[in-house]
Amino acid sequence: MISVQREDFDPAAEYRALRDSGAGTGAIATFTGLVRDSGDLQGVTGLFLEHYPGMTEQVIQGLIDQASERWDVRKARVIHRVGRLALADQIVFVGVCSAHRGDAFAACEFIMDALKTSAPFWKKEITGDSEHWVEQKESDLDRSRGWQ
Repeated sequence: MISVQREDFDPAAEYRALRDSGAGTGAIATFTGLVRDSGDLQGVTGLFLEHYPGMTEQVIQGLIDQASERWDVRKARVIHRVGRLALADQIVFVGVCSAHRGDAFAACEFIMDALKTSAPFWKKEITGDSEHWVEQKESDLDRSRGWQ
């Protein structure tokens, strides 16, 4: 299940939905990303995120499919917010169910790392007096390449 949305989400409700996904689930790994006050710029007061509708969801589904080919993924859930976000707002949720913790951890981390480098999202950092489109970070590319 994939959602690209402006609205906030409830990680506890998302966890419960994953937990209720059926027999055979022995592990659930989740990640929730938040807006922080620094990035390329210091004194960040918020973010603005855009995406390519339709294509974004296809890319994310492809990442879930890749994870499912590599690990025992019983169910996966990805939520990514777009629009204007304030400090400490939730940006992204990735949750993965598996029979075992190793597969759940690995698939969750893979999806998040690949999401940062593959999905068509654009992020603008906002400070009190400026705005700055964020370039893709070499460290994110290195993490993503590490899964190959």
